[in-house]
Amino acid sequence: MSEAAASPRKRLFIRSWGCQMNVYDSGRMADVLAPLGYGPAEGPDAADMVILNTCHIREKASEKLFSELGRLRALKREKEAAGGRMVLAVAGCVAQAEGAEITARAPWVDIVLGPQTYHRLPEMVARASRAAGAVIDTDFPAEAKFDRLPEASAAPQGVTAFLTVQEGCDKFCSFCVVPYTRGAEYSRPAAPVLAEARRLVAQGAREITLLGQNVNAYHGDAPGGGRTWGLGRLLRALAEIPGLERLRYTTSHPRDVDDELVAAHRDLPQLMPFLHLPVQSGSDRVLAAMNRGHTAADFLSVAERLRAARPDLALSSDFIVGHPGERAADFDATLALVREVGFALAYSFKYSPRPGTPAASAPNQVPEAEKDARLQALQALLRDQQEAFNRSLVGRTIPVLVTGTGRHHGQVAGRSPWLNPVHLSASDALIGEVVPVAVLAAHTNSLSGALAAGTATEPPSQRREEPAPA
Repeated sequence: MSEAAASPRKRLFIRSWGCQMNVYDSGRMADVLAPLGYGPAEGPDAADMVILNTCHIREKASEKLFSELGRLRALKREKEAAGGRMVLAVAGCVAQAEGAEITARAPWVDIVLGPQTYHRLPEMVARASRAAGAVIDTDFPAEAKFDRLPEASAAPQGVTAFLTVQEGCDKFCSFCVVPYTRGAEYSRPAAPVLAEARRLVAQGAREITLLGQNVNAYHGDAPGGGRTWGLGRLLRALAEIPGLERLRYTTSHPRDVDDELVAAHRDLPQLMPFLHLPVQSGSDRVLAAMNRGHTAADFLSVAERLRAARPDLALSSDFIVGHPGERAADFDATLALVREVGFALAYSFKYSPRPGTPAASAPNQVPEAEKDARLQALQALLRDQQEAFNRSLVGRTIPVLVTGTGRHHGQVAGRSPWLNPVHLSASDALIGEVVPVAVLAAHTNSLSGALAAGTATEPPSQRREEPAPA
């Protein structure tokens, strides 16, 4: 073990906003910087380097970034006054989209890097130590990034883990910045994906969530060459890894749900019966304006095929209300689709313009007051459906993956197959085990329960067997 790995000389703090892929990317940035002697810091005040890993999807993303940069400026000055130095970096999608603006408004930022360049962080840190101004790197070398990243850290990753298999987007929805900040679709070859999954399982992961901007558009090279694998084939190979209890994937696009993926939902018990499948609107007119490439009927057909293959499948989705040109009748069509499908969970937002996207300059922008009213109506319906789904689990015994301790003494927390957080009183010796839980109560965002009668309170590897009678 190197001296840097054994006793970090510098401290690194990374703050992530947005999607699960940013969480994964932050972990890989820490892996890249570990050979330089950087170990984790609990907060920015104790850090020699701070990275803000940003997301451009949510409203007011830039304002949140600059507010945080203002607070970090004071910490950076304090560090310098004491004879030290804080390297300040901005990463992620806001960095990709607004690199020049960041350095103009916050000249105390040392490094600006896009999502495809964090494998070059060590070089950027070295350049920043010599340069008078900021180092900016926002290229799109997707293949080079994955080829040059080190293996993931050998440190324990937890019971659940993320694994990026696909990046970028070729869909160009009118409201979305992802094609401009993450670049074109790129799928990692299957062999390194499988190798990383095996390492995660060896480190204690029992559930892996595959990540991608359009994860079900995955088309990676098969191990040893030959034809390309789709996501369904990749899931089958992952399901063969001993010790990997559960598989999930996000985020999907309705256009990329093929027969092989539907069959994987039918055949693989490791593939959890929960799927996040954004529809965005129930109006064909709005879907066309969004450039989604599917109709409401297409989405309903996909949902029907998936539920026929896996009858206990629960769906989650994304909705945008008030897209430019959306009329009252279009919004009514969205409500109708929600009622017809029924969602266990959903995320809904008011449309907000993203600079450089087609919708930002489109005519017939919907007034804010109308967007507010529509969002409240949609969220009320979605909340009713979520609560109804949670109530439907009360009285059932369901398998729960115990992921950690709860907020109260003697309590543990876990995940249902449908991604519900579950709280119960049990020994923390069960962390990492899938145990049967009787659901006692449903809440808006979680379930509470108790170990089913007859369930052992210790995992099999820790239970002591009584000697056989003589």
